[in-house]
Amino acid sequence: MEKFEKLTGVAAPLPVVNVDTDMIIPKDYLKTIKRTGLGKGLFAEARYREDGSENPDFVLNKPAYRGAKIIVAGDNFGCGSSREHAPWALLDFGIRCVISTSFADIFYNNCFKNGILPIVVSPKDLEKLMDDAERGSNAILTIDLEAQEITGPDGGHLHFDIDAGRRHILLEGLDDIASTLKSDAAISSFETKNRSDRPWL
Repeated sequence: MEKFEKLTGVAAPLPVVNVDTDMIIPKDYLKTIKRTGLGKGLFAEARYREDGSENPDFVLNKPAYRGAKIIVAGDNFGCGSSREHAPWALLDFGIRCVISTSFADIFYNNCFKNGILPIVVSPKDLEKLMDDAERGSNAILTIDLEAQEITGPDGGHLHFDIDAGRRHILLEGLDDIASTLKSDAAISSFETKNRSDRPWL
């Protein structure tokens, strides 16, 4: 998993509450178990018209936001079903960070497992960040995970809180398997001793 240390990029405003995982990646795209190629389906029902052409009014289709790396969203982002395809689609599109006042628990946990940083901020701070994100090509935010700080286009700073263990996982780029392998020596030592102490197992 790619490490997340410091991210600078365009932030796209999505001032919608209760964005569910079906909106993030519609069910038509759930036939694959591959993590790649899902970016084209991200917000598909909002991004595309019925004839398959792009909806020019959707934020990620606007020239300033096509390369967005951050989404500033309304309350309760990622609610609904527990599909892990939702963070896969965000990551495949290029989104590495989502900022909101709250997230659905399963989506929040899935983000960390896939190298995406979900940041919870206060309603007051979200209002400031949404204003920053609405600046088009000037909507540049810097997310410093080590310092737990967001820097806006005017140089203002916002602090955010994050669980220390989850912060470490992202800084080191550790998925569940890599985290387990960090304890490989201890596991091997236990297994060797266990085989000696309990040979009947």
